[in-house]
Amino acid sequence: MRVLSVRLKYIVMTFALVMLVTVGAFTASAAGASEVYWTGARSLPIYNVGREDNKIAISFDCAWGVDYTDEILKHLDEAGVRATFFTVQFWTEKYPEYVKKISDAGHEIGTHSSTHSYMSKLSEQEIRTELKNSSEAITKITGKPVELFRPPYGDYDNLLIDTCNAVGVYPIQWDVDSLDWKDLSASDISARIVERTKSGSIILCHNNGLHTAEALPIVIDTLRAKGFEFVPIGELIYKENYTIDAAGKQIPNGAA
Repeated sequence: MRVLSVRLKYIVMTFALVMLVTVGAFTASAAGASEVYWTGARSLPIYNVGREDNKIAISFDCAWGVDYTDEILKHLDEAGVRATFFTVQFWTEKYPEYVKKISDAGHEIGTHSSTHSYMSKLSEQEIRTELKNSSEAITKITGKPVELFRPPYGDYDNLLIDTCNAVGVYPIQWDVDSLDWKDLSASDISARIVERTKSGSIILCHNNGLHTAEALPIVIDTLRAKGFEFVPIGELIYKENYTIDAAGKQIPNGAA
């Protein structure tokens, strides 16, 4: 009986471990990136969009410096691509000329928070303050409303997503991570993006990645050759009558 009891205990522990690994693998797959934190909550941001028209969006998070921003804007302009930039409030206020330059070039600007904090650690009022203050800082410069928000570090919970929805801001993640913040080479960055992009994808880059600007023409030319069309995230997502599935894909209501 003792042998049977020990064996049963081993089986239970093994099953629990397998379930833990399975859940973790699903989380990583849904996130499409290493910097996503999931608490098991079911309120989800938009990772990608269910589309069949080959429209995609490329985005740039702006929090640290502007060293390569002019080169990024140059490549986007030459290619006729409009992108989405997510700016942290302290970056917005430190580089207002770049916020205006980005906006005037026809690109979309969303908020990346006020303080680049882990949003799941904040209260509802703190979240509302982060969203309000950071959005107002952008609008003060551009004269345009802010409709999109990307959580720093990809960190979120139910409260954050529900609060975003309550104040009318779309929470945006990504399903294609360039990992440019790791200072990968331009060829590695472009390969990662090209291999993972599909219709409705949201691509994550950073304005101050060491080789991001260098990789950009390769990414744009290669994806266009594959039939993809770049649009800002605000034109990629559905604004109403949609659901978000368990993997974070936004799907129009009634779609098969």
